[in-house]
Amino acid sequence: MFQHILLATDGSAACDQATRVAVGLARTHGAKLTAIYVVDPYPYLGIGQANPMGFQAYMQAAHVHAGKALGRAAELCDDGGTPPITMETRIVEETTAAHGIAQTARDEQADLIVVGSHGHGALRKLVLGSVTTKVLAEAPMPVLVVR
Repeated sequence: MFQHILLATDGSAACDQATRVAVGLARTHGAKLTAIYVVDPYPYLGIGQANPMGFQAYMQAAHVHAGKALGRAAELCDDGGTPPITMETRIVEETTAAHGIAQTARDEQADLIVVGSHGHGALRKLVLGSVTTKVLAEAPMPVLVVR
């Protein structure tokens, strides 16, 4: 049924669960699995004089966090199940998380997006996350929201 699954992760516990579900679906359907991490745009551009050192530090920290989140997803793929799952990874920049997820799914021709119900937001246990809500609105393909 599914040939290409796109997993969006931010390294949160909800995304760990979403990864487990995505891996299971990829294994069941023999689907390709691509995991992405979207780096939030630098929050201080356009406000007074931009400090290039601040931008570089922000991007370096974001890439370190992305590497950890995608590495964690890779660990969850390598659970010893049969058949083994090979996951490709992408880091998406210069866009909002929701748009980056939906656009990457279109570009990669994914037929399913798997996301956690919430990420690192303050109200994460009370409501569906704002990024998840926006992905649901923007994505042209099915979105599986995992709690």
